[in-house]
Amino acid sequence: MVIDFHTHIFPDKIAASAIPRLEEAGGIKAFCDGTRRGLLESMQHAGIAKSVVCTIATKPEQFETILTWADSLRSEQLIPFPSVHPAAPDCLTQIDRIKKAGFVGIKLHPYYQNFFIDDDRLMPIYERISGHGLILLMHTGFDLAFPKIRRADPAKIIKVASRFPQLKLVTSHLGAWRLWDEVLAQICGREIYMDISFALDILEPEKARTIISEHPPDYILFASDSPWTDQAATLELLAQLELEPELHAKILGGNARKLLEL
Repeated sequence: MVIDFHTHIFPDKIAASAIPRLEEAGGIKAFCDGTRRGLLESMQHAGIAKSVVCTIATKPEQFETILTWADSLRSEQLIPFPSVHPAAPDCLTQIDRIKKAGFVGIKLHPYYQNFFIDDDRLMPIYERISGHGLILLMHTGFDLAFPKIRRADPAKIIKVASRFPQLKLVTSHLGAWRLWDEVLAQICGREIYMDISFALDILEPEKARTIISEHPPDYILFASDSPWTDQAATLELLAQLELEPELHAKILGGNARKLLEL
């Protein structure tokens, strides 16, 4: 079972305007149209059984809409992660509601939500997420659509992971996008999850192989960041690293199945 741990889609009417706007902001081209149908077609083409769908609350008042949207997505193939905005006055209650509704994870993005991951105001949020046993998928490293402010660098990741050792923290983009030397020096070897989204397309294969090989084998997750990369192409890039078969199988889905408790 291949599981993509990091994808994005939008309601059909929103996708038609959101995808072009995000393409322009990031200077990239989407590989599918950003809709549920587009993702499912991509999954079928690539042979992917399940995808985690990330949402981002860019404003505190978006919680209800996102929670409803996420609930509508739940299926055998799609595993949505709702989002909360750290500035929402009832953020902790919203996390309680996400748990009560049966979701298994939450997505946060320090650039779109304007925070540093080691901000004091995030600590109660991490404590509540951890206490509920929820997965936290965090954008880490830089973001191509924003200035290079160090909101989620490896040193900050380690501070959070050390303070909350039970937090099921997944760092996106192979630990921290465009900060891979620091990932290799500071994060590799620690029991911190990394997904490989939007990394193999950029990294030299030898550097990617080194990071993956030096990290605990149970803590690497296949992910594409669809629609911003092609799922089938990401699978091929992973295959080209020629990792040990057991490690390759864990990355493709074994580790995700355990983390998601499937």
